[in-house]
Amino acid sequence: MPMKPGSTKSLLLRLDPELAGRLQTVADVEGRPVSDVVREAIATLVEQRRGDERFLRLLEENLARHRQALELLRDEQQ
Repeated sequence: MPMKPGSTKSLLLRLDPELAGRLQTVADVEGRPVSDVVREAIATLVEQRRGDERFLRLLEENLARHRQALELLRDEQQ
């Protein structure tokens, strides 16, 4: 379900202490909240995946598997 423009979704993120400390250091050095740094990193990752041929191939394979599962479920109902 699409979210309304301007709305946000809260997520719980668990990090090992070493990575959390490094993330905090980046945020401190840049004078930004950790949440802003995390949002930027996630947006960058998602954008990279959109152009990643391997990722897109995996997505296509997943879609094919889900189509097959849906067809099996539909066949069982008839």
